[in-house]
Amino acid sequence: MSKLLKYARIERERRFLLARLPASIDPAAGYRRIEDRYLDRTRLRLRRVSSPAGAVIELKLNQKLSAPSGDAAHRVLTSVYLDAAEYAALATLPGRRLEKRRHDFAHQGRAFGIDVFAGALAGLVLAEIALESEAELRALPLPSFARCEVTALPLFTGGELARREPAEILAEMQRLLAH
Repeated sequence: MSKLLKYARIERERRFLLARLPASIDPAAGYRRIEDRYLDRTRLRLRRVSSPAGAVIELKLNQKLSAPSGDAAHRVLTSVYLDAAEYAALATLPGRRLEKRRHDFAHQGRAFGIDVFAGALAGLVLAEIALESEAELRALPLPSFARCEVTALPLFTGGELARREPAEILAEMQRLLAH
């Protein structure tokens, strides 16, 4: 086992751009609120997941790295779960925030997460799916509710969404949706 994977795992994930939230999802119900803070000058993400009412579900610190294969659908993911005091201490570090609502969405027997972004990125809707096997990952067709795949576009990764100017992201989103 490589040193890189001693405390981490390979995440196999694909991401898709949507024109809107699928019609069968109630935008006001059944979601989790996710607040991500991408810590400046690091590859670290501080995440707070809460219910719509504000009850904290999960606090964690993540690191996502490119996989040794260089495949954009693979990431090396390390997670450390935090208590409230640890989270509060790390939240004082400088970083850039992203806020979104994540809806669980079952489609053709598969579980997708649909992220509806807030704030300066309002209007951006992405779907992601993590799969266990390489065969499943490669066999997944473009879902009918998605407009295009953005897995290989670094602009649509969380870190880049937090670091780049919202106008640049929204312009690229509009360009992709127009095709």
